[in-house]
Amino acid sequence: PGKPTLYGSVTRRGLSSDGVPDIVASEGFVVGEVTKKSILISCPHENVSTKFLAPYTCFSRIHQKSITCLDISSGGGLGVSTSTDGTMKIWQAANGEIRRLLEGHVYDVNCCRFFPSGLVVLSGGMDAQLKIWSAEDASCVVTFKGHKGGILDTAIVDRGRNVVSCSRDGSARLWDCGKSACLGVIADCGSPINGIAVGTAHDSINLGTPEKPPSEREVGTEGKILLLAREDKKLQGVGLQSRQPVFLFVGSDAFNCCTFLSSTYILAGTQDGNIYQLDVRNTTAPIQVIHRSGAPVLSLLPYRDGFIASQGN
Repeated sequence: PGKPTLYGSVTRRGLSSDGVPDIVASEGFVVGEVTKKSILISCPHENVSTKFLAPYTCFSRIHQKSITCLDISSGGGLGVSTSTDGTMKIWQAANGEIRRLLEGHVYDVNCCRFFPSGLVVLSGGMDAQLKIWSAEDASCVVTFKGHKGGILDTAIVDRGRNVVSCSRDGSARLWDCGKSACLGVIADCGSPINGIAVGTAHDSINLGTPEKPPSEREVGTEGKILLLAREDKKLQGVGLQSRQPVFLFVGSDAFNCCTFLSSTYILAGTQDGNIYQLDVRNTTAPIQVIHRSGAPVLSLLPYRDGFIASQGN
């Protein structure tokens, strides 16, 4: 950060007898080990190196334009994805064969995810509608209406009798799938909520108590925190059942995404490239701030002992 970017090019001169490409790099860059599956490039001046890996497989026929969201079913058999080509499709994860076209949203679909069963899909669109689809016959089973702006993210509570959505209208809502009704507004913060996550809170965290007894239609909300990644540079934690604020953390820029690493540790990414790791029990200062580049952090996923982040570069 703070230094001009170094640009270079990589050229293939030919192929060796065993099928490994003969590769040369432009001035300032050095080609290291080359195999059929990878190329190692280093820049000695900056003491950095990058290994480029060939994709394991590539599905180029599912969408015509950029892919904005995707999910894989719990069994790993099916994928669902949305694109700026205006479509949402279900496909076989093994070979990319398209199984279903999910049609019904007006305008762009922003988010899609499978329920734990892997047979049902939840989606949210710029039409402010949340929809539940059958992965088997592509029918839209339920449509939730109530948001006043485009839906930007969703979360599924436990096995999915309740779901949560967040929107450009600044609110996060809890829905009852069985009765297709809104059970309540969990938060209304006057700023677009770009991402949400639901997680189980550590026993030591005070989640507050609900002002009125929760509906019997609320299933699995007890002991859960809802994280809100907000456009106004704030990361907020709210008791899912109590609707009470748990913490509010101010970051360097708009928060795009958030996730739970454990019942105490959370991660959130900002538009200016920061990844904050926080302890929910004390959010006055982050445990660490990771900054690789100034590109927006677009998604975060816990993985083994760490996490995977995607950025806009």
